[in-house]
Amino acid sequence: MALSQQSINEFCKNLAAKQPTPGGGASAAMVAAIGAATAAMSAAYTQRKKDEESGAAEHARQLVEKMNMAELEAMADDDEKAYKDLQSTWKKDCTLSKEEIKAIQDRALKVPTVLVEACHKRIVAVNEFLPHCNPNITSDAKVGIHSLAGAARSAYQTVLVNTPPEDEKKRLCSLLLEIGAIEQEMLGLAGMEGSKLTSCGAASIP
Repeated sequence: MALSQQSINEFCKNLAAKQPTPGGGASAAMVAAIGAATAAMSAAYTQRKKDEESGAAEHARQLVEKMNMAELEAMADDDEKAYKDLQSTWKKDCTLSKEEIKAIQDRALKVPTVLVEACHKRIVAVNEFLPHCNPNITSDAKVGIHSLAGAARSAYQTVLVNTPPEDEKKRLCSLLLEIGAIEQEMLGLAGMEGSKLTSCGAASIP
């Protein structure tokens, strides 16, 4: 059964088992889907009569479309397939050509890269929605951002395993730094003495 079709309980059991897949990449994708779903829920609660009158409901509907949980869930399946294909290139009796192996390696790098980008795009969208969000549920929208942020950083770890070019590492790090800045602003840490953004968006507080 595809990972995206498994129950949370079944997925977690498979993830905890001593087996190659699902692994960290699939875990990151599912966390991203949960984060997107949490943010979408905050938008669902921003469609009251007063929200229709103020225009906030339209922002909410647009956010729901942008979250696209199914796309993120599918990335868990993509990661599983990419890793299984990569494993096949490590076998002593591998008969694949150098070109075929290179294509598999490129895909193994692309899958987590796309996830980092997808998380960043959704985080920006949720952050822009916050001023329009039902004030009674903004904390859920922010939880969505934090979950997506964790998924983005997790996916970046999978990127690093696949030895990306230096310029690609810098590009992805710039996305993580932007994510980190959004989180710091939400947590009230921006500008706080002793708080700073380090490489790839990690917050450091001595």
